Parts: sequence; structure tokens; C-alpha cells
Amino acid sequence: MKFYTSDLHFDHENILRYENRPFDSVEDMNEALIANWNAKVKKGDEVYILGDFCFDKYGSRTNEILSRLNGQKFLIRGNHDYFLRSPSFDKSAFVWIKDYAQIKDGEHTVILFHYPIAVWDKKHHNSIHLYGHIHSNSGTHHPLAFDLGNAFNVGVDVCGYEPKTLEEIINLGGGLVDEEQYYR
Repeated sequence: MKFYTSDLHFDHENILRYENRPFDSVEDMNEALIANWNAKVKKGDEVYILGDFCFDKYGSRTNEILSRLNGQKFLIRGNHDYFLRSPSFDKSAFVWIKDYAQIKDGEHTVILFHYPIAVWDKKHHNSIHLYGHIHSNSGTHHPLAFDLGNAFNVGVDVCGYEPKTLEEIINLGGGLVDEEQYYR
């Protein structure tokens, strides 16, 4: 199975207030995110993290948290992934670390980037863009984001604080749009 998530912000105290997350403390949030992850993700599953994984400058907490999470982990860099600069961070915890990726999930081409983008490769051939960054616990799209068609926010704040499969994400976002119709 393939799963997607973003903006977990492990160890980020202020994210509780910024996003009105329903946890009493950062420790409660961390434990809930880990429990939710491991309840869905099995050892051989793939998890694509679209940035802002852990608020950790030194890398040691990130190493500890990653060691507790099931699955093979892939990272798209986010703007708060400071742990990547630390020499004590063990990069081997991720299969790869990239700024942008294009993968296949079943029959779908999926574009992975931390930020929402207006146009991506094969957009007019029904590819799907997954992103994070904008959080927003008010729905699947940030109030300032445009309707991009076949682009979905996979941040934990809109995905029930757990990784989601592509099918779950598409259903949560209201389904796919036939982009090819605009180019016929």
C-alpha cells in the first residue's frame, strides 16, 4: 500500500494553537500521530511525507520518531524540515529525500510537492498533484488556494491526523475532474 501525509509538525508546540489541533500538549499530539500512523501503515507499506515532518533543529528527535513509525518512508522537503541540516540526523531513515517527485500509484501519475502548484506534468492527462504546506482545518482546501482540479491537500489537519491512501484522498476531496475534456 501507498500512503500520503504532510505537515505532521512533530514536536512543534505552536502548531497546536496555530491549527487548533485537538491535543492537550505536544507530547499528546506526537503520541496520537504515531498511534494513528501505525494503526494504518504496515511494515512493507510506502509512506510519502510531503514536508514539515518534525520541528527539530538537531535531528535526534526526528531519528527517534522515525524509528517508531511503520513503513518505508519517502520525504519531500518542506520549509520547516530543519533536521535535514543536522549532521546527527540519519538520512537512511528515508528511502529518498527530494524536493519534487513524480510517481505511479496504480494507474495514476502522482506529482508530489510540498506546496500547491497551479500546473504540473500531465495535468491535462488526469495526473494528480498532492501537496501540503497550507494546513487549514476548515476543509480540504485553504481559503486562499485556487481550485486546481485534481490537486489535493494531504496535510494531517485535513486528513484526520493520519496518512491516507490515494483513494481515500480522492474521496475526501470530492473526486477527480476529467482534465482531458478541456483539451479536446
